[in-house]
Amino acid sequence: MSVDLRTRYLGLELQHPIVASASPLTAHIDSLKRLQDAGIAAVVLPSLFEEQIEHEEMATHNLMLQGAEVSPEAHGFFPEMQNYRTGPDQYLALIEDAKKSLTVPVIASLNGYTPGGWTGIARKIQDAGADAIELNVYFLAASVDDTSAQVEQRYVDLVESVARQVRIPVAVKVAPYFSAMANMAARLTTAGASGLVLFNRFLQPDIALDELEVSPHLVLSTSDELRLALRWIAILRGRVNASLAATGGAHTTDDVLKLLLAGADCAMLASSLLVKGPAHVGTLVSGIQAWMTEREYTSVEQMKGSLSQQSCPDPAAFERANYMKALKSFASEFA
Repeated sequence: MSVDLRTRYLGLELQHPIVASASPLTAHIDSLKRLQDAGIAAVVLPSLFEEQIEHEEMATHNLMLQGAEVSPEAHGFFPEMQNYRTGPDQYLALIEDAKKSLTVPVIASLNGYTPGGWTGIARKIQDAGADAIELNVYFLAASVDDTSAQVEQRYVDLVESVARQVRIPVAVKVAPYFSAMANMAARLTTAGASGLVLFNRFLQPDIALDELEVSPHLVLSTSDELRLALRWIAILRGRVNASLAATGGAHTTDDVLKLLLAGADCAMLASSLLVKGPAHVGTLVSGIQAWMTEREYTSVEQMKGSLSQQSCPDPAAFERANYMKALKSFASEFA
C-alpha cells in the first residue's frame, strides 16, 4: 500500500513532516545542501536578531556624524542613509543563495521583542525570496512592573507589525508561559499569524563557580521535553485557524508520530540533527512510513489530529484528569 506523507504547513506543500529548525546546520549553504540531499522537507534559517539590525543602522548613523560637529558642511560628504549599505545584507544574501541552491521551502527567522522600525526588514526578507517568516519572540518579563496584559499585548503588536509588512505567511514561535495559552494563540492568529511554532525553548543562564560570573549554558533537547508541545498542539488543533508546528524534543520516529496524531502539521528538528547528522532525516521518514503502512493509514493528512483533544475518546486526558492519574500511578520504594 502506498502511503502519502505530504503535509501542508503555512500553505506550503511539504513532501513529509520533517523540517530542519534553526540551528548551525541551517546557517550555511553547504550544510543546507546536505540537509536537502538527506531528504529534509523544508528548512528554517537561523534568526536575524532585532539587536543586529538596530546596531548596524546605528553604527552607520554614528559614522556619518563624525566630524559634523566641527564643520556643518561635513554632512555633504556623506551619502544619505537610504543610499548607504546598512542592515543585514549577509542574511539577505543567505536567503537568496538558499533559494537558488535548494528546491525545498526556505523559511527565514526574525528574533525580536519590541515593535519598531526594525520590523521593516520583513519586507526585505520577502523580496530576497523567503517562502515564509518565522517570528521568534524571545522576551523575558523580568520587571515587577510588567503585567501579563502588557506582555500579551506586546506579542500581539509585534506580530501585527511584522505581518502587515509582507504577503508571505508569518509563523510565530511562542513561549509556553502564558496563563491562558489557548486564548493567546487565538489572539496571535487574529493579529496575522498564519502558523504557531510550539514552543520557544529559552536558553537558561548558569553560574560559573570558578569565575564567579553568569555564563550562557546550551543544553540540547531530549524526547522528555516533547510532552509540553504535544499537549498544546492537541488542545489547539481545530480551535485556531493556523498551522501548528512542534519544536523541541522530537528525536525519534515515535516522537514525530505522536506529534502528528496530536495535530501537528510538521515536526521541527534541531538537536537530533546536530547529534545524529542529516542522515537522521531518512531514518525518521522511513520509520513513519513503516508505522503508517502497518496500521493501514493511507496519508499523513488522514492520521493528523486523530488524537487531538477534539477527536480523542478521552478529551479530559489533556487536562486535569491526566495529572491526577499520573500521580496515583507513580510508585516508589521510598513512598
